[in-house]
Amino acid sequence: MANKQRVCIIGSGNWGSAIAKIIGANAKRLDNFEDEVTMYVYEEMIDGKKLTEIINETHENVKYLPGHKIPENVIAVPDVVDAAQNADILVFVVPHQFIRRICSTLLGKLKPNAVGLSLIKGFDKKEGGGIQLISHIITEQLNIPMAVLMGANLASEVADEMFCETTIGCKNKDTGLILRDMIQTNFFRVVVVDDVDSVECCGALKNIVACGAGFVDGLSLGDNTKAAVIRLGLMEMIKFVDLFFPGGNLSTFFESCGVADLITTCYGGRNRKVSEAFVKKNKPIDELESEMLNGQKLQGPITAEEVNYMLKLKGMEDKFPLFTAVHNIFIGKEKVIAFIDCIRNHPEHMYGNENLPPSCRL
Repeated sequence: MANKQRVCIIGSGNWGSAIAKIIGANAKRLDNFEDEVTMYVYEEMIDGKKLTEIINETHENVKYLPGHKIPENVIAVPDVVDAAQNADILVFVVPHQFIRRICSTLLGKLKPNAVGLSLIKGFDKKEGGGIQLISHIITEQLNIPMAVLMGANLASEVADEMFCETTIGCKNKDTGLILRDMIQTNFFRVVVVDDVDSVECCGALKNIVACGAGFVDGLSLGDNTKAAVIRLGLMEMIKFVDLFFPGGNLSTFFESCGVADLITTCYGGRNRKVSEAFVKKNKPIDELESEMLNGQKLQGPITAEEVNYMLKLKGMEDKFPLFTAVHNIFIGKEKVIAFIDCIRNHPEHMYGNENLPPSCRL
């Protein structure tokens, strides 16, 4: 990597805009980064004016992160190639269903030594069966090395500069330190580990568990029940990663990307919030997204569908009853009350730690 790094943020939702506040301020402050940071913004019209123009004139993303100033050295760009072509570091933070299209647009347009950092939480289906991590898709399509960032990081709290931790998974130690410098502040502390796949899987799978926590809230069943969902969900997360993305470390699940992100999302995230409304209002998810998320997409139901695709392919739905129940409830195959039966009869209650693969037992 070159001495002075140029950064591009690909995405400008609430999380992308919150991270732009940090990266912009650090780029301006630190000598090893170029001052200017580009941010790819999907162009929208807001009250008759382009969103990129509003951001560049007012330094505020009035749609996705209102009330927060983005540093003036962060430049909103409506064309992803224009934003990314000179960047040494590409920070990907878009809904995961759009990543293949973005990569196809960027193919052959990037600096040959560019590296990527994915903040995207989810999987995607592979042609021919199975699922694939988003960072793997980006590496395959763009031929750039990828790191990932996942943690207990609600965008609104990060934007408000409330203290939190995060985890960067990066195989290259030197690159990991540069990425840490780009992201870390006195309120946003970074731990770098080399267990990249486990870090990324945690970020995706916890959204399914958070939907289950939302069902519990919608049924008004209390914190004891939610605690059971969190514990059983964590067990399924560990087992899923060990089976389908083996070679990681159990300790990764005790970093911010693991248990901390899981707890935060089960109490404060959008997946929990919309899933609670799904139970109380009895409306379809797409209708609730329109009402509650200001145009943004919910990741939990999509990830549950992708995970179920893998489990069904392998004949293992019964081995992951919590993940399976969340998916079946969203598609109308089961009533939400069945989720409690799933928790009550979970195999973990019968076999305990023996239900986990040997490599995951404490």
